[in-house]
This record gives sequence, C-alpha cells and structure tokens, in this order.
Amino acid sequence: MGTETNAADLRQHVDSIRDQYPAMRRQVNGHGAAFFDGPGGTQTPQCVIDAVGEYLGVTNANHEGRFATSRESDAVLHEAHQAFAEFLGTDNADEVVFGANMTSLTFSLSRSLAKTWSAGDEILLTRLDHDANFSPWLLAAQDAGAVVKIVEINEQDCTLNLDDLRDKLSSKTRLVAIGCASNAVGSINPVKEITAWAHEVGALVFLDAVHLAPHAPIDVADLDCDFLACSVYKFFGPHVGVLWGRQELLSELTAYKVRPAPDSSPGKWMTGTQNHEGIAGSLAAVNYLADIGRLVSGDTSGSRRDSLDCAYRAIANYERSLLIELLDGLHQLTPYRLWGIADKSRLGERAPTIAVTHNSLTAAELSERLGERGLFTWDGNYYAFNLTETLGLEPHGMLRIGLVHYNTSEEVQRLLAALSECV
Repeated sequence: MGTETNAADLRQHVDSIRDQYPAMRRQVNGHGAAFFDGPGGTQTPQCVIDAVGEYLGVTNANHEGRFATSRESDAVLHEAHQAFAEFLGTDNADEVVFGANMTSLTFSLSRSLAKTWSAGDEILLTRLDHDANFSPWLLAAQDAGAVVKIVEINEQDCTLNLDDLRDKLSSKTRLVAIGCASNAVGSINPVKEITAWAHEVGALVFLDAVHLAPHAPIDVADLDCDFLACSVYKFFGPHVGVLWGRQELLSELTAYKVRPAPDSSPGKWMTGTQNHEGIAGSLAAVNYLADIGRLVSGDTSGSRRDSLDCAYRAIANYERSLLIELLDGLHQLTPYRLWGIADKSRLGERAPTIAVTHNSLTAAELSERLGERGLFTWDGNYYAFNLTETLGLEPHGMLRIGLVHYNTSEEVQRLLAALSECV
C-alpha cells in the first residue's frame, strides 16, 4: 500500500476497536476487565461472533451436498481457505489445512513425517518452544528410532543459542521444529535465517507461528519454510487450528484418514467433518484484521493482503508503545524480575509478552490478586515447560502479561499500580 503508520494512527481508533468487543464491557468487583491473557487466547470481536451465529443459523450443512445450504456452506469454506492463503502469504489455497487446533494438526503431521525417517536420523527441537512443538516430534522420533537434539537457550535473555543450533545441524538432520516467537517470554526467533541453515543440510522446517500471529504478518513465501501452523483463537477468532504446507509435501506424505476422504490436499489432511462454524468465524477474524488496516490507512480499495500488512504495521507500533510503558513501569518495581529481553533497543526481537517473578509471592498468588482487581493474567509455565524447567522456575512458573492491540495505556497503568499494591 505504501501507507506509513505509527502508534498514533491506531491509538486514535482504539476506542472504536474496543467497542467491537462485548468482553470489554465486563466488570469484576466494580473494576472494568482488562485482558492481559491474550497469549492464552484473545477476545473476539462482534463480527466474529456474528459470523459463527450466521453460519449456524443460515448455512449449517455438511460438505458437498446437492442442496442450497451445503453449497452455501462450501462457499464459506472456500472463501476461508482463500483468506488464509492471503493471511499466510501463499498463492495456493490448497496448501491451507484447517483442524481442531495447532496441537492436533502437529501430532497428525508428525505421525506422517515420522514414516519418512529412519533409525539414526536426527531432528532438532528447542527448549524455548511450547510443548505442542516439542512432544509431538519427540514421540514421532521415538517411534521412528530417530535421534532428538535439543537446542539450548541463552538464559540471561531467554533467546535461542544460535551457535548451539548451528553446531547441531548436520547431514543427518531431517527436521527442525521451531517457534517463531516464545509464548512465555516473547522472544522472536530469526526463523528465516534458521530455515536457510536447515535447508543447507537438506532438513525440512516446521514453524510454530501461534504466538507471532496476533502481532506480526506471516509470509511463508518469504520465510521459505516447509510447514507452518497457527491457532485462530490466538488472533481474535474461534478455536480453530491452521496448518500450511508446501503442496508437493502435503501431496507426497501419507495422511492418516478414512478411506473415502480425498487423496489431494487439503482434503486428505482435514480428517472428519470440520468445525464449519469455527472456520466461518476464522474467516471473519482475518477480515477483521484487514479492516483495521483499512481503518488506519483510509484506503478501502487495497487487497486483503495489503490491508493486513498495513494493519500489522499499525498494531506493531501501537503494541510497542504499550510495551515500553510497561517495561518502564516494571523497572521501578524492584521486587519483580523480568525474564527475557529487557533492552528497549532490542524490542524488535520480542513480542509484547512479559513474564515476571516476584521475590516472595508465587505467580499464582500474584495472578489471583490481580484477577480480583479485574486484571486478567496467566501464571505457571503455559506449556513452555522446557523453558521454565531450564530457568529453575518450576513448579510455580512465572506471571505472564500479554499485550495486544485492544489493550490501552490506562490498562497498563492500572496493572502497574496493582503490581505495586500487591507487594
């Protein structure tokens, strides 16, 4: 589009954006609810809620029937595949697979990929990842007799040890499974470079983009990865998972499916009847994000992909302004320790997700006290168990504060005041 956006562009529209979310009207003990729990699942705007209800009320039918509602349902599903192709940066909608969630899709794919591995083959996993991008591959490797190598982290800033990763790549490496961003501490991995390194030794690359998707655009063509998965409920939609894979790989691999299902992608990978109403809501979530791009740019004529790119530029700048405010405030609260990148000159290397611990209160105690004030946060390890174990933070884990574009400066200040009061 060529339209430059900044934090102010989105800030002036935040009230109208928040008005689209019924959840923003919730009260807890006389306090307005402030949702800092986005990394566990974001709230949904009314357009997504309406799309789910519209599907169930008007076009609810199974696939490929010879009657009106089935044809209308198939049209919705077709449009959803096209929308997610644009969302993910591919020209081929047949490379988009829907499923129950990212975890289920990853387990399914791992079972198929494991059939191509032999004893002694190697796969690379990391200590920074959510377990959904760890255990499926670990179990698949065990079934195939493959060797699992685990990439270590730099504990001082909770980033991947890239030297360790490169040292562990070899001609035996068959797969590198890595997250685009840490769901626990927000670290963004240089996955484009890692993908290039993996391809140099002939390995495939699977990217977990679940935590990146609410905050930055995804472009599988630019990343040059082989597979990528995300979850729509992490970016303002229903509980639906999405898998992208190169068409030639999806076609070649064996899918575990019922016999009448098609042998061509994406149908062969979408086992059983899909969550059609959820997919309709997922389409609405993509369109909602594109509409933010149109809102901040004033350009209603651009393509959906261009509008998404514009939206994400505005979202990133706005979220960064909130993140700086949160980091500055936490710096004044000496009983708290921040885990992850704290240097404001490196904010491009992290998502607006903050994890902290207190010198005497557990994460659960903090989250409980904040929740009573209408401030919703997560405690524990958020399935990033390898990370919290490596950092010596089990069994209590950390308090996680997640910022997304419907959060406000006023909410950040409320949170900081409450964190101060908690001590």
